[in-house]
Amino acid sequence: MTRIDVVDNHGQFTHLERRALNDIGVDCGILENTTPPKEIDADGLVLSGGPGSAGEGKTGGRCEEYLDLDVPVLGICLGMQIMAAGREGSVGPGEYGGYADVTVEITDSGDPLVGSLVPETRVWTSHADQVKDLPPGFACTARSEICGIEAMSDDSETLYGVQWHPEVAHTEEGIEVFENFQAICEQ
Repeated sequence: MTRIDVVDNHGQFTHLERRALNDIGVDCGILENTTPPKEIDADGLVLSGGPGSAGEGKTGGRCEEYLDLDVPVLGICLGMQIMAAGREGSVGPGEYGGYADVTVEITDSGDPLVGSLVPETRVWTSHADQVKDLPPGFACTARSEICGIEAMSDDSETLYGVQWHPEVAHTEEGIEVFENFQAICEQ
């Protein structure tokens, strides 16, 4: 059975990420973001959202170290921002802060994480902070009217990020994102 652990960045939806993965048949646990990388034995990792700010380096934990574990990683909201900052992209405040229901345009139909959602999907997202500049090697795979980088990927490193929260009921095709990530982890 595939094991995908969720790294807890102290967000309010971390338990929902674990439940979504369990619901699709994935063995899943929640790890503190201070867990030493050598103690992680998973086929993939999800970096959860949280109240920190990757733009100011206030995320805590060891999440950037997890990007080098040679397993696929899915960053959600803050998790995506940690990924971007850890790979030399930039993160900063969004122009639209609070949670909102947003239509996201999928810009890469071939992307293994979000390509199946073409042409667009409705998501629940927050833009207090967002990725401003992609890290080298990453491609933008989704955008919206309020955020130029709603999703990103680096297939060569199997690193993926979404600004939105696929684990909440307000996101229309969130389970499909987790199913696609499971398929990436099983390759």
